[in-house]
Amino acid sequence: MYRFNQLFSNKFPIIGMIHVGALPGTPHFAGDFNATVKKAVQEALAYSQNGIDAIMIENMHDIPYIQRKHFGPETVACMTRIGMMVKKAVGDTIPCGIQILACGNFEALAIAKACNFDFVRAEGFVFSHIADEGFTDADAGQILRYRKNIDAEHIQIFTDIKKKHSSHSVTNDVSLLETAQAAEFFCSDGIVLTGNATGSETNVEDVQSLHNKIKLPLIIGSGITIDNVDRYYGIAKAAIVGSFFKHGGNWKNDLCGTKIRTLMDKIKGFRNNTMKK
Repeated sequence: MYRFNQLFSNKFPIIGMIHVGALPGTPHFAGDFNATVKKAVQEALAYSQNGIDAIMIENMHDIPYIQRKHFGPETVACMTRIGMMVKKAVGDTIPCGIQILACGNFEALAIAKACNFDFVRAEGFVFSHIADEGFTDADAGQILRYRKNIDAEHIQIFTDIKKKHSSHSVTNDVSLLETAQAAEFFCSDGIVLTGNATGSETNVEDVQSLHNKIKLPLIIGSGITIDNVDRYYGIAKAAIVGSFFKHGGNWKNDLCGTKIRTLMDKIKGFRNNTMKK
């Protein structure tokens, strides 16, 4: 928790998602990578100007996803360029992070190191599962050794457990708490809990079941809206928000500055009330 609090000064920080446009080599690439970079920078600035606490970039539009063993070098190259430009736009005032789909934990760490980012979001940290792009194996031991080897231990690794878009029948006899405890034992920097799909509400009972049971910060990974954020404030430590900030609540749409500002104003109100108490 100490590392987490060093990174985020505000209570219940909101991490705004930048769903990077389809990269070169993927089925939905539009043919103008410079435009993809420009839009990512514009979204970073929109977040910054509307009071967001942190930013994370993700190659969300690279559907259908492939596992890291099938990545071409263009994935790392393009996301590194985008990461550098986003970092240049927001400077050191806002923590920045990255996730590479699918299961590109090593690539994310390498890019974070090159771009001077602060954290990564990792899939498959502990326990194997079946995702829509195939089998995901656990890699905590490998990824932490890699982080050590590239002198990137300052970069925090937030890890999904029982993640969305996945089947966990093979670990059905392992409870959510046991999975979280395993991630803690394997030196995760934070636990990410999600609903069943992008934009789906995270089960509040799941969050409550882990509250005060582990020392790691609990991060809500999907489904936060202006109407339900109060359910998580106080029992979770942070939230990653993407879909709500888009027009129509759809992750594929453009960012809406008004929605960012509205949610952040509500969060600031919570923080002020907490301080007064």
